[in-house]
Amino acid sequence: MNNYFGKEVDIYKYQFFMIRYAMKEETKKPKYPIRKAAKILNISVHTLRMYEKEGLILPYQKQTGHRLYSDFDIERIKCIRSAINEKKISINGIKSLFSLIPCWEIVSCSRNDRDNCESYKSAERPCWTYEHTNNICSTLDCIKCEVYTSFHYCSNIKTAIKNLNSYVNKYTNKIMEAV
Repeated sequence: MNNYFGKEVDIYKYQFFMIRYAMKEETKKPKYPIRKAAKILNISVHTLRMYEKEGLILPYQKQTGHRLYSDFDIERIKCIRSAINEKKISINGIKSLFSLIPCWEIVSCSRNDRDNCESYKSAERPCWTYEHTNNICSTLDCIKCEVYTSFHYCSNIKTAIKNLNSYVNKYTNKIMEAV
């Protein structure tokens, strides 16, 4: 154990955490051109463009308009492909599932932000597909937003939806206390 900033820290746990953090950041680095990403995923370039058009993915775009995909994007697309091919969920179904992610809780939206948010009012498509105005998300870059970046593994989406139940219970209790 070492003492950092007045706290006892297991140096091995700290080093493990820092390595995992660096690896996580490295996975977000855009590096694959669209053809290479399609080849890695064994799908067509057209399919990747369709996923982007449908709002399922947000690849990095260079100033030239060329798209670059990160390992993070590849994992997200694998999740999408699994939902389509193995679980037989349609693209609209996937968009609906993404729309259930409680983004308002993740970015700590105020009541006013929620009132001005189409994503909060709808369950048709993911929050990152809306043009946000007059709310906290208008200041955020969706490709870097925690709502988008936290849900590239399918299991993370399920966890978020499960946590939605505790969110509902928390606010239901607050309302009941006020009455």
